[in-house]
Amino acid sequence: MSGVTLNNVIKRYGDVQVIHGVDLDIKDGEFCVFVGPSGCGKSTLLRMVAGLEETTDGAIHIGDRDVTTEDPARRGVAMVFQTYALYPHMTVKENMGFGLKMNGHPKAEIESKVAEASRILRLDEYLKRKPAALSGGQRQRVSIGRAIVRGPEVFLFDEPLSNLDAELRVEMRVEIARLHKEIGATMIYVTHDQVEAMTLADKIVVLRKGVIEQVGAPLDLYNDPDNKFVAGFIGSPSMNFLNGTVSGGAVDVPALKSAVKLDVTMPSDGTSVILGLRPEHLTIDPAGATHRVEMTESLGGVSYAYLVSETGEKLIVEERGITSANEGDHVGLTIDTATARLFDGNTEQRIR
Repeated sequence: MSGVTLNNVIKRYGDVQVIHGVDLDIKDGEFCVFVGPSGCGKSTLLRMVAGLEETTDGAIHIGDRDVTTEDPARRGVAMVFQTYALYPHMTVKENMGFGLKMNGHPKAEIESKVAEASRILRLDEYLKRKPAALSGGQRQRVSIGRAIVRGPEVFLFDEPLSNLDAELRVEMRVEIARLHKEIGATMIYVTHDQVEAMTLADKIVVLRKGVIEQVGAPLDLYNDPDNKFVAGFIGSPSMNFLNGTVSGGAVDVPALKSAVKLDVTMPSDGTSVILGLRPEHLTIDPAGATHRVEMTESLGGVSYAYLVSETGEKLIVEERGITSANEGDHVGLTIDTATARLFDGNTEQRIR
């Protein structure tokens, strides 16, 4: 197995540049997730690693090999797509071994590799079935099995769970995490779903408009975001943001009708800032009246209250069990200042 290194990688389509000088080091055996909104360049970057998109400038290394101009078939990668792309007239076993068969591998070798992939993915009982007789999750496991039998240095996943329903997505997340632990391969996984990113990744790469905003372990990005974009994208529900102004070494927050003191290097008075608060770090105070409860969601073990301040700013508060607020109530808020994050109002960069 091998790691992947991108050095100042650029992608242009004519005069339009979509990937802007990306530098990234993915270690051998690491599970790296590219995440970001639609159009951020994550799939384009993955296809550049695969060789399905030409690299305009910069270099891509897999292990110690420069594969920037290498043919896709010679890069030592295997790609799992959003669509299963299985041959409907072939059995599971034939689908998984077809690539090796076309490349002239001996029958005994094909049998051995298909059997091993089938064991890893728990497909033994389905080997004689055709794709039409499989569920969506089973078909995706077959497409992953087809990648495994090739014995690639790097696995590439392009939103492989997007076509599955919610229950199957959870099931397949567990399967992919287990697969990574069992075979220990380097994996690069693209998704727009930050829950998938948080649960699967060793390393998350947050992209926006073809630029890396931040790279780090899931909880590092959650607890220590570099800017407002990362803070808002990582976490579900999203972080709450309230406008404020620095005054007397504290942040005057009109929505809270109070000044908030934070343990950061505070900018000069009059500076516009943004206060970031996670839903779980807010507590409803029934005795207050700074916010109106717009609606509530009770999900069993956790509830969410959607609030609107008198200034019109919206917040989400997470509560364990049944919410203490009711629709139409006016309540106050208590915040955990130790977990609050502060961002510059103009650049949206973190103030530390």
